[in-house]
Amino acid sequence: VQLQASGGGLVQAGGSLRLSCAASGFTFDDYAIAWFRQAPGKEREGVSCISNSDTSTYYADSVKGRFTISADNAKNTVYLQMNSLKPEDTSVYYCAASMLGCMYYGDTFYPLSPTNEYDYWGQGTLVTVSS
Repeated sequence: VQLQASGGGLVQAGGSLRLSCAASGFTFDDYAIAWFRQAPGKEREGVSCISNSDTSTYYADSVKGRFTISADNAKNTVYLQMNSLKPEDTSVYYCAASMLGCMYYGDTFYPLSPTNEYDYWGQGTLVTVSS
């Protein structure tokens, strides 16, 4: 089983990046794929989630309207398009897979216990947004 996150880099505030999460070794369609991020000295934060069974998507309030999650099931890959990036978006971004589906409240991504809810994790990709 492998989740390979890529696409991070250095970008100026207001710029864009697209992260990719390539999955292998499990049945992609049976899992929800989420993006989390963690900045130095801060707690891990759920960013966005897509349910591959029904393509429902959810976002953290902090990224709504700026980030878009999508999936290409033929390529077993999930993308996170990040626009209008802010310095506070600087973090290591991780993708993770869950058999339980996306945890949400309304239309907000709301993982309660990521360590318990997510079965597989990628290695992370660093996003740095300069002001």
